[in-house]
Amino acid sequence: MSYQLSAVVADVELLREQTADLDHAVLAALRQDFALLPVTPQLVQELTGGLPDYATDEPHAERPFRLVLSPPLAEVLARWSRSGPVAYLEAEFAGGLGHQSAVVWLGGEVSWGPRYDAALDRPRTEWPINTALARLGAEPGAWIDPFAELGLHLERDTDGWLAHGRRGLSADYWDDLAEEWELRQSDQHQQPHRPGPVGDWGIA
Repeated sequence: MSYQLSAVVADVELLREQTADLDHAVLAALRQDFALLPVTPQLVQELTGGLPDYATDEPHAERPFRLVLSPPLAEVLARWSRSGPVAYLEAEFAGGLGHQSAVVWLGGEVSWGPRYDAALDRPRTEWPINTALARLGAEPGAWIDPFAELGLHLERDTDGWLAHGRRGLSADYWDDLAEEWELRQSDQHQQPHRPGPVGDWGIA
């Protein structure tokens, strides 16, 4: 199963304020009052006035992102960071192989990164995305790491995050559905059996 991420993550109020007048900004809710902004070609063009540029070769330590963070785009994210830390995150995985990269701005300049990792053989707290999320202020919780704690595993690609944001789903949406299903199953087992409209099969 594949996973792809190209997104800005920051405090939800910061992103709401900075993207309020943008036509192509869709905010998806994360936990701990963070939000994720999927980075699409349309959004990059709206932010910078130019089409995005993508690296033709695979990302590596010297060029960690597939999306080229052009000076105009980096300047926008740096400007946003004057109101609080802002991270750009990328990840691509398929069949267990891939990479993740991250960079954080604060106070109008890069405060950490960019960092690239394709091995992920260090402790999870040192992985690029987890480190970036911690620098945003993500707190430890019941989940295995900040990536899961904030809910970055909930959607698997940009289209999924766009749908998540447009539907106004919470980061606990899938957990809520699972709990609702479990409650229904429990209620069905506790209630007396009532046959369907044409006998026990309930066939209309």
